[in-house]
Amino acid sequence: MAGKRRKARIVALKTLFEIDSVGHSPEHILERLREELPLPDDAAEFARDLVHGVIENRKRLDDIIRKNAPAWPLEQVAAIDRNILRLAIYEIVIDNRVPMRAAINEAIELAKEFGGEASPKFVNGVLGSV
Repeated sequence: MAGKRRKARIVALKTLFEIDSVGHSPEHILERLREELPLPDDAAEFARDLVHGVIENRKRLDDIIRKNAPAWPLEQVAAIDRNILRLAIYEIVIDNRVPMRAAINEAIELAKEFGGEASPKFVNGVLGSV
């Protein structure tokens, strides 16, 4: 199960990053990524739920990030780190479908895979405050 969910989170993260970077439509991105990284229907639905949940709650999520990382203006946080945080905080604070520890661990793994050298520590620190 973790494998499917991890892949779903990767698709969600890539989608959110692309929306943040170039403003493409979420459905268009999700469809394209699903062709590149095939997901079973339940995992694809999980990815879609995450993307839409983050989009719908973006202002609240960004406020939480600002409050818990006051030394880092959100606009200056790397786009990939910003979206990893949005995804994890959405899962922890709003969605509540996975245990908090699992959501944090997943976020750190995403930061290791997609972020910069300091990303895992930064993501862990912000989520530790949340």
